[in-house]
Amino acid sequence: MVTILEKRNDGTVQPTVTTGVKIAPYSPEHGEKVVDLIVGIQRNEFNIPITIDDQPDLLTIPAFYRKGKGNFWVALDKDQVVGTISLLDIGNGRAALRKMFVAKAYRGAGTATASHLLDRALAWSREQGIDEIFLGTTSKFKAAHRFYEKSGFLLIPKSRLPRSFPVMAVDTRFYQYTVRA
Repeated sequence: MVTILEKRNDGTVQPTVTTGVKIAPYSPEHGEKVVDLIVGIQRNEFNIPITIDDQPDLLTIPAFYRKGKGNFWVALDKDQVVGTISLLDIGNGRAALRKMFVAKAYRGAGTATASHLLDRALAWSREQGIDEIFLGTTSKFKAAHRFYEKSGFLLIPKSRLPRSFPVMAVDTRFYQYTVRA
């Protein structure tokens, strides 16, 4: 089980489920831990030669992701960041799903951390009127491919991406999800 914390329009924080890992909007205190999690997974687990310098968005998360209908969330186990997910508003009712990473110990059906992160992003999409979500990923993330496909994302050719979609240098597989109300 997961506790999902979301800031409401009146400024209050509303939990929707209670227990262990919590899904919460990004806060500046998470900054260094987010970078450590993401870059650590990219470099140490998947041997992708990428650094923080290649991902300046991670140093300006509020300014980069919280524009328009975008947002960024973290999965927290106490004060440890164990997962991330974001939506980048790319216009015309579309968003790019980015920076979905889950620490190894929190992957799989046992904790369902990835599912809870994705559920939060999809709920946000419905609330914000986002119609379609696109994502790009590397061919090395095989488990992620299965997860996205199981979650309703359809594999598409790069040519079907909107022009506004920010393709990363490491992206070789692309997915599309139609948000249902």
